[in-house]
Amino acid sequence: MIKKFLGLAIATLVFCGLMATGATSAKNDAYDDSAELREAVDSKGVMKRLRKLDKIATENGGTRASGTPGYDASADYVAKKMEKAGYDVERQEFQFDLFSEDSPSEFSQVTPTATDYVDGQDFDTMEFSGSGDVTAELVAIDLVIPPGAEASSSSSGCEAGDFTGTGVTGKIALMQRGTCDFAVKADNAIAAGAVGAIVFNEGQEGREDLLLGTLAAPVRSVPVFGLPFALGEELADGETSGPTGVTVRMFAETSSENVATENVIATGTTGDENNIVMSGAHLDSVGEGPGINDNGSGSAGILETAIRISKLGIEPENRLRFAWWGAEESGLVGSTEYVAQLDEYEGAAIALYLNFDMIGSPNFGRFIYDGNGSAFGLEGPDGSDTIERVFQRFFSAEDLATGPSAFDGRSDYKPFIDVGIPSGGLFTGAEGVKTEAEAALYGGTAGEAFDPCYHADCDDISNVSKRSLDQMTDAVAHSVHTFAFDLKFVRETEAERMARAETQGSPRDRAGDAYVR
Repeated sequence: MIKKFLGLAIATLVFCGLMATGATSAKNDAYDDSAELREAVDSKGVMKRLRKLDKIATENGGTRASGTPGYDASADYVAKKMEKAGYDVERQEFQFDLFSEDSPSEFSQVTPTATDYVDGQDFDTMEFSGSGDVTAELVAIDLVIPPGAEASSSSSGCEAGDFTGTGVTGKIALMQRGTCDFAVKADNAIAAGAVGAIVFNEGQEGREDLLLGTLAAPVRSVPVFGLPFALGEELADGETSGPTGVTVRMFAETSSENVATENVIATGTTGDENNIVMSGAHLDSVGEGPGINDNGSGSAGILETAIRISKLGIEPENRLRFAWWGAEESGLVGSTEYVAQLDEYEGAAIALYLNFDMIGSPNFGRFIYDGNGSAFGLEGPDGSDTIERVFQRFFSAEDLATGPSAFDGRSDYKPFIDVGIPSGGLFTGAEGVKTEAEAALYGGTAGEAFDPCYHADCDDISNVSKRSLDQMTDAVAHSVHTFAFDLKFVRETEAERMARAETQGSPRDRAGDAYVR
């Protein structure tokens, strides 16, 4: 999953979870119809796929990051399995900028209290941060402390005028997460003469932990770090605009290289080609580890589902397409490239997109993308609410509690929703810490991360929950099967679809950037 912070609306989550837990099992025709496929797609088969990906990583320096031999071998493995299963396989090549930290970053407070901070706990080097070793005073840039009641209520650093009169030239800009992309904040700070930039989390519930961000290519000219809210608030030292009286040191040594990688796209040979039901998962890991939960789990889940559909001889009414995305960890590059190259008719043929990014977290939750926006106010395109409801009804039939996950641009659904394609999917949690309320809903351990090995070298075959895989891959199989035969309340009529395509133009014309705030 791309380096971003995930916020969860806990009160809404508890409400939704209790509703699901207390509901009487709501069996329905779609649930019964998917039973054979769900039974065939089990954790044993998914673990077999994951062990292969883990072996590939072990044989290739411990990583499956795009642009490395480990990723190439992963793509070869998936493509071979899908070709054998009878799918038409396309390997879509593209170039991207591969970012690397060439030595460990350092961050410390020099005055008034000498303090060394811990990388990965107190601070994180943003992807495409620049290099440098700078010691300077922090300057607060239009901070909102205490934070507003709603997420994205801070516009800190989003306008060039935010820096006017702050005296930031030659100093380090201290900014807050909010309404614009991290890249905008960093670029505005650099243009104002800052020698370093720091963005701390916004501070609302779910936006408090360490901020993990990307700036997109190219590498910036100064170090750029993300912080948790509490440390950012402490370093602001009561100031919201102007010098803070706090001096810090930032050290980073980074680089990037333009390299080739690919997406693997596999399409079924039966079903209506004008109604494509598409499922995807990113295949790449981060450079630091093998990426078996993130996102071998989603990749293995859709691979096993696709293979079992073929082996069972299921002939869908709608055309199935499965995608394994490259360079997700570098800014959703593969999925963005795919959507951007679609013409208006190819884009209009995609009925919906299902995204599965991390479905085996060891301390898991059961999160469904908030398609109707009821929990986070970020609704997907028309039809996304129906996708959310299909997942909710499935878990209700299984007597399993669920909660919402925001459409915050963190994963490969973003390019699809940017061009109006209904989307949805599942997520079991990343670096966010499980609360007592969540532990009551899902089990596991409160006070610990959903995935303690998120973006780390310990994200290996031991870092997945078979129980989570069992539950979530059942939901994967059910959703794919359901939409393979029924697009009611998701799909426009063909006439409406083509009229929209002609009016809006191609996805290439409409695609937005792939980076969240």
